[in-house]
Amino acid sequence: MASDVKQPYSFALITAAYITVLFALLILALEFIQDSEPVWWLVFVGILVCYVLSFLLIHFRTQLFIFKKVREIYDNVKLLEDVSLTADNITTDMASLSEEVERYAKSKKIEIESLRVQEEYRRNFLGNVAHELKTPLFTVQGYILTLLDGAIKDKSVRKKYLSRAEKGVDRLIYLVNDLDMITKLEVGDLNINYEYFNLVKLIYATFEMLEMEAAKRNITLAFDDSYAKKVMVNADRERIQQLLTNLIGNSIKYGKENGTTEVSIQDLIQNKLLIRVTDNGEGIEPDHLPRLFERFYRVDKSRNRKVGGSGLGLSIVKHIIEAHEEKVYVESEFGVGSEFSFTLEKAEIIE
Repeated sequence: MASDVKQPYSFALITAAYITVLFALLILALEFIQDSEPVWWLVFVGILVCYVLSFLLIHFRTQLFIFKKVREIYDNVKLLEDVSLTADNITTDMASLSEEVERYAKSKKIEIESLRVQEEYRRNFLGNVAHELKTPLFTVQGYILTLLDGAIKDKSVRKKYLSRAEKGVDRLIYLVNDLDMITKLEVGDLNINYEYFNLVKLIYATFEMLEMEAAKRNITLAFDDSYAKKVMVNADRERIQQLLTNLIGNSIKYGKENGTTEVSIQDLIQNKLLIRVTDNGEGIEPDHLPRLFERFYRVDKSRNRKVGGSGLGLSIVKHIIEAHEEKVYVESEFGVGSEFSFTLEKAEIIE
């Protein structure tokens, strides 16, 4: 280790020079006090010897005291396997050492803050997962225990409770599937299968899937197709349908009754399209907008529990769009309505 460390000599040289000057002045003073002619060559040799001895003494004493301590510091830091502290940049110069330690401390502070954020995120995620799974689990458990306690003998009660337990199981499956999906999206383990397809046709297919849900709240599903009958895009058809289902489904769930959900397509620069999902529902307050795409984030927790959902829909939307290397946007005015939009690559438009 010692051979790899840079040893500055400036401190020892300068300190030795100070000692030598003082020693020379002392010798000259003694010579003049004795009123004898000074022997200059002896004075010079004495000064030189004093300088060399002072340098060697100071240097090796400093090396034993400071250099050993600095070497211990680097040895201890090396135990942390920090690749930035290599033998090439190790020094016993106090200014350089101070800068190096300060740089190292800053980098470690950033790492610690990052770990704290990750730990907080992990705790929140586990807490949210436990909370989301707890309700359907307890529901299913309650119905099953009631049946086991004797209610299974009553055919009407048995059928009703089994039906409700089935809904609880469906809810659990829904949550687990969404968790699996978002985990794969976040770690990049879900392949995006690009293909050319008609986006207009996919939007109408999504409307058909959700028309019964919209009819329950008397919400009209509309598509502004006045400018195009066929719009071809290059994307993962299955993932884009899931994205549309989440956005339109949210608009139906949280929109006001007798309202409207409209989907439109707008041409952007070059080969980009902007797909907009707009409703005239309650809207979202500005404070909530920056966090809408976080996992399990809910604007109105009490109301969201009633309408269901995993709390992962918008987060999945964000990850699907980012996996396509596209952008997703949200605009909302409280009391007026909301608009979610995203970009896609346009392949070909045929009128």
